[in-house]
Amino acid sequence: MNEVYICDAIRTPVGRYAGALSSVRTDDLAAIPLKALMDRNPEMDWKAVDDIYMGCANQAGEDNRNVARMASLLAGFSETVPASTVNRLCGSGMDAIGTAARAIRTGEVDLMIAGGVESMSRAPFVMGKAETAFSRNMKIYDTSIGWRFVNKKLDKMYGTEGMIQTAQNIATDFNISREDQDRFAHRSQEKTRIAQENGALAREIIPVEVPQRKKDPVIVSKDEHPRLTSYEKLSTLRSITGENGSITAGNASGVNDGAAALLIASAEAVKKHNLKARVRILGMATAGVLPRIMGMGPVPATRKLLAKLRMTLDDMDIIELNEAFAAQSLGCIRELGLKDDDKRINPLGGAIALGHPLGMSGARIVLSAYYQLLNSDSKRALCTMCIGVGQGIAMVIEKV
Repeated sequence: MNEVYICDAIRTPVGRYAGALSSVRTDDLAAIPLKALMDRNPEMDWKAVDDIYMGCANQAGEDNRNVARMASLLAGFSETVPASTVNRLCGSGMDAIGTAARAIRTGEVDLMIAGGVESMSRAPFVMGKAETAFSRNMKIYDTSIGWRFVNKKLDKMYGTEGMIQTAQNIATDFNISREDQDRFAHRSQEKTRIAQENGALAREIIPVEVPQRKKDPVIVSKDEHPRLTSYEKLSTLRSITGENGSITAGNASGVNDGAAALLIASAEAVKKHNLKARVRILGMATAGVLPRIMGMGPVPATRKLLAKLRMTLDDMDIIELNEAFAAQSLGCIRELGLKDDDKRINPLGGAIALGHPLGMSGARIVLSAYYQLLNSDSKRALCTMCIGVGQGIAMVIEKV
């Protein structure tokens, strides 16, 4: 099997819901990191790219009709370079990277681009067609996040609880206190504050120029979602899961916009195109769990991958665990036998602070681990995340 390398990676800032990036179409947003890779590697023959995979979870608005293909053309790639959109909900961006890596490993391709995009601000409302003649019973769904057009049979079999309720299920089932959730959320915000101040996050980001009517463009150059506050303030927030619930806006991830892209190559392509093999992709695994506790998906996915690689968590120097919710993160951390404040977990903060643009997030955490490996003495990183409807995904990368 061929070795697989990440040679370059870049992302947009993560925008708040209805924030600085909300006026940027999803296909245009996805084109930004794709074009940035071209600009950063001007000597590359970009017609040699075998395929482009972009994760996207919604695909109901401007991201319909294969947003990866539209974005690649908008970015300036030749019409001869194909592209495909991958949908594994929250895991889409990581799945795109892993699928590209698998294709290279088998020898079918040599040079790929993979990443992800989501504009949750621009997700449209959708309405189903009438089921009977002259029907006046129309239902409209917000596609930003969550279920729509629910299958009654599936609902009866497994339930169709919203993401927030699945987090509460984990908090209840695994006895995760509100205090521990809020302390975890505060640590995430604090780590992100430090990473923004010392430039650790800036090295990941390509600034986005957002046109304005009759004004100079606004340059968005840093993640917009972080809201640093005290633990005491977090502890006063009202639960969004009922009187006895513990999930709040402060210990949950955000609804966000963003895009990321990575240049992935075989050893032969590295040599042929004069690239630098910086980080090796060792493998990816996915696993399923009950939809009602979808947030526990990283546990079986991580165990499955580590067993395949004949490694343990002790072999990991960095653990990027996507923070859908503090309850979900703590549930996984404890089930994996780690401490709540293990310093290897999300050193630059996680999605509670940085936000969670669904299709981008998996690519973002792999990209973040990539830069952390390059700029430290760390050797290996585990990247893992939960996925709606009850799945988990995990990937291990290693510095060359």
